Amino acid sequence: MIKLYGSASCNSCRKAKAWLEEQGLTFEERNIITDPLTKRELKEILALTETGTEEIIATRSKVYNKFSFDFNDLSFNELVEVIQENPSLLKRPIVMNETKLQIGFNEDEIHQFIPREVRKLNSKRMTETLFYMDLENQRFA
Repeated sequence: MIKLYGSASCNSCRKAKAWLEEQGLTFEERNIITDPLTKRELKEILALTETGTEEIIATRSKVYNKFSFDFNDLSFNELVEVIQENPSLLKRPIVMNETKLQIGFNEDEIHQFIPREVRKLNSKRMTETLFYMDLENQRFA
């Protein structure tokens, strides 16, 4: 199941939601500002990151600047506590499933959430369409 974590005021979150809906993908959406992530959910997100906290902490956010410590120096429990008290520290949107994670909206990268079978089928259809278009162009040339 795809999960979309974001906030109502986030333009990139609205783009990600619209894209998922356009693709007909089933997903769970949650506003992490009004309903902060649990310890378990943060652990699931961090397990999928490549760079840990650097990947999920919004260092350009106003709330980030009020902290004088290095987030990498925090224990997991301390990190969870800080994020739960300040959910706007997280970059948004967070799009994930059991094996994939995307932080922020990137239209090229979000395609990873389309099931492989659907991507193969769409690729096959596109190849067939281009083949028939080429035949039509040759016929009228």
